Amino acid sequence: MADSLMATYARLPVTFERGEGAWLWDTDGRRYLDAVSGIAVCNLGHAHPAVRQALCEQAGELIHTSNLYGIQQQQRLGDLLTQLSGMQRVFFANSGAEANEAAIKIARLHGHNKDITTPQIIVAEGSFHGRTLATLSATGNRKVQAGFEPLVQGFIRVPFGDAAAIAQVAANNQDVVAVLLEPVQGEGGVNIPAPDYLNQVREICDQQGWLMMLDEIQTGMGRTGKLFAHQHNGILPDVMTLAKGLGNGVPIGACLAQGMAAEVLGPGTHGSTFGGNPLACRVACCVVETMRAEAIPERAAALSERMLAAFKQQLDDLDGVMDIRAAGLLLGIELDRPCGELVSKALQQGLLINVAAERVIRLIPPLIISDAEADQIISGVSALIHDFL
Repeated sequence: MADSLMATYARLPVTFERGEGAWLWDTDGRRYLDAVSGIAVCNLGHAHPAVRQALCEQAGELIHTSNLYGIQQQQRLGDLLTQLSGMQRVFFANSGAEANEAAIKIARLHGHNKDITTPQIIVAEGSFHGRTLATLSATGNRKVQAGFEPLVQGFIRVPFGDAAAIAQVAANNQDVVAVLLEPVQGEGGVNIPAPDYLNQVREICDQQGWLMMLDEIQTGMGRTGKLFAHQHNGILPDVMTLAKGLGNGVPIGACLAQGMAAEVLGPGTHGSTFGGNPLACRVACCVVETMRAEAIPERAAALSERMLAAFKQQLDDLDGVMDIRAAGLLLGIELDRPCGELVSKALQQGLLINVAAERVIRLIPPLIISDAEADQIISGVSALIHDFL
């Protein structure tokens, strides 16, 4: 029988039917340790009891009414996120790409409000912001853009981690209105900038009157050891986008803003039919409250130290291992050659891993993994690399 699905994914030969914690079971009953967590989505693991309860209770009460009316759970989630982040306002969408679209629209409208007719946004090489036409254009990966020209104009690209390059743009372009960056590049290969990079960018944006916009879709929700990655730097962006771990698998995105960015969007300037519906917001409230109650970000920070030290002990002296780095439980092991084949080899051994930027093994396990599960990931991945190199 012909496959009814568009061939947009080169899927691995496995189908999962249930999960619990850091584990998944396929349709043949085989168990796998998940070090991908739905691409940094299931931060609380699979079938988390509190998330399951919130989902079932809300489904039995109210799923959707639309944003024509007040939505109690949406207001509750908005209050939670703004209080915890220091931001002032939030727009809810259904995905990270949609959250970034909202951010881009805020930047452009902000620019037009300042009588800038062709507002420009500085973005980074190696970035990933989504697959809509605007977020695809902002993304610093030519492979995902190819074939979709003409791209959306209005983006200026600079090397990631290079604040001086951003300052250089400021000296030569009067139409810049914002900078859009990931605190750590995930899809780009777990690229971690210097500790003071975001502080330098914040200073430049303040000097120039630009919006500092942070894409925390992958780094947010406890992944790096803080609820939001920029909190490591003690700064506040003007705009921040969230998705992935916010709903633990239930689709939701959020675009938060503060200061001059908070009042840019008004009635009729943006919207979403499904965005911020009662079901998604109830679950997201549960995720946020569970993370706080169980100190999940702090757990991620502690596990990061454990895993990074163990990987360095087992792999540092191995020829072919270029670097081992981590931002919380976003870990990257960079090899000197493409290593995509390790994903299938790991699958055969009951371990789910990911490869980013061709040569970087990216590990993004649920934040609730036990020490024993972390050690199992370490030993399994280390053995794969030793055999591969």
